[in-house]
Amino acid sequence: MSGDAARADMGLAGIAARRAALEAAWPAWQPVTLSEFLRQSADRHRERPFVLTDDREFSYADVDREATELADGLAAMGVRPGDRVGILMANYPEFVPLKFAVARAGAVAIPFNYLYRTAELGYVLRQSRCQALITMTGFKGLRYLQMLAEIAPGWQSGPVAELPDLRTVVVLDTDGSGRDGLPDVAALAAAGRQHPGGADATGVTPDSPGDILYTSGTTGSPKGVVVTHDAVLRTSYASALTRAYEDGRRILFSLPCYHMFGYVEGLLSVMFAGGAIIPRTAFSPADYCASIERHRATEILAVPTMTVALLEYPQLREHDLSSLRAILSGAAPAPVWLWQKVRAELGVTEITTGYGMTECGGAMTLTLPEDPLEYHSSTVGRPKLAGAAGMPEHGGDLCAYQTADPVTGEALPAGTEGELISTGPTHMLGYFDKPAETEQALRDGWVYSGDLGVVRPDGYLQVTGRSKDLYKSGGELIMPKEIEDLLTGHSGVSQAFVVGVPDERWGDAGCAWIVPEPGASVSADELLALCRDKLARFKVPKHVLFLDPAELPTTPTGKVQKFRLAQRATEQLRSSGS
Repeated sequence: MSGDAARADMGLAGIAARRAALEAAWPAWQPVTLSEFLRQSADRHRERPFVLTDDREFSYADVDREATELADGLAAMGVRPGDRVGILMANYPEFVPLKFAVARAGAVAIPFNYLYRTAELGYVLRQSRCQALITMTGFKGLRYLQMLAEIAPGWQSGPVAELPDLRTVVVLDTDGSGRDGLPDVAALAAAGRQHPGGADATGVTPDSPGDILYTSGTTGSPKGVVVTHDAVLRTSYASALTRAYEDGRRILFSLPCYHMFGYVEGLLSVMFAGGAIIPRTAFSPADYCASIERHRATEILAVPTMTVALLEYPQLREHDLSSLRAILSGAAPAPVWLWQKVRAELGVTEITTGYGMTECGGAMTLTLPEDPLEYHSSTVGRPKLAGAAGMPEHGGDLCAYQTADPVTGEALPAGTEGELISTGPTHMLGYFDKPAETEQALRDGWVYSGDLGVVRPDGYLQVTGRSKDLYKSGGELIMPKEIEDLLTGHSGVSQAFVVGVPDERWGDAGCAWIVPEPGASVSADELLALCRDKLARFKVPKHVLFLDPAELPTTPTGKVQKFRLAQRATEQLRSSGS
């Protein structure tokens, strides 16, 4: 046996042993609330580090104690069981005890996207009927108290018409701008110490709503996904098991905790191994490398663009990255060459990538760290291994996937491309205060993802497009991804996005938005000629428009909002008479 083969066998044995240890620690799933899970974790791990920053280390006991004080403080300030408490906060260490404090107070947490602009923040505050808000004073040039004043003038004097439910605001001074006479997080904790035992979560069960997490809004206004305490904990345990956490794993990430990626794959999952998180408020290759070295991180969370930036960092080899063994990559599959470089230059031996959506409980599928590199590029993984937390009828997998007809919603035969739908114990209760949207997305216990794909015979998923991107032209259903793949393969084209626009003759017509490569010259005529040569006539776009990368409408997490591209195309074509 060669040296490489021997090391591979040892690696497989180590992964199997780590999974076996996790399964032995949780031989039966006992549902608990988030508050109780923190308490149990603190009992198990007491003085172990839980949150690591450059300035301070928080143990499990520290976080548990602070969460209790803050929960009592929330109660003293009028937060009652069942209230909805918004958290507008980047990955500062204070987020962790505050998040658990909301649960311990019997309330429902709403971790808001802190990159929202004024109108977006106003919408989610109103739509969620947020009753208390814990907010930073500022971040990356955004001033949240000023935004509140624009959204709801006079809000400091009590509920106003624009925000009729908002009663309490607590601030964390993050930019030195002051807090305008409002209580800060320290005052909240002090109020808790003065009124111990005020928090009341006795009516909360593991099946109670624990979070309202807003979708990124790629197809319209954000929707508040209601998930239970038990759901996010099952998903988190399944991630630890699938990724085969060793005891004390340390995970570094800058991906925000308002999103399932940072919240589930980082914060909650690491607790099942008595490990620690190393949260960062922003990404830079220099900071990631320095933080891996300083805090001995064993895993990083990233998206492919971040991974490329790390590999291209000129001072990469000046840092001791020997503790790093794993990477979880999200957003989209990356090419095999990238994973080969990750192994060679970062020393990472365990790669996983996944797929999911907030409505299902976060990432529902992951590749396994022992999978061939090709799997990480050609698939988005298989349903997470969940052991006792999973579905016994599906071998302990976290969920089950199949495909459905994207138009009729009817189930399709195994192996047929269609809309990916899933069912499992972690799926949402529904969208907050949006019954029509809930009925459309959640049908007979199955979540309809809006994504097109195939479930392979081995259980691995391949995502091929978005059903919500489909449009009909002349009665024919058009799948934009096929056209986009053709266009991006053409010299000079960096990105392509095909949308449907209203057309008097065809109902809808295709419009291709093109982002050219820097310095490239490419014309609409040559792209249309390419489409006519390679595609059926009904698939050929009628219009081609161009834009710069900076003009792409994106969500705060970087996803392109194709519905806004469709709106812009419609307006631009109408004004030009096309």
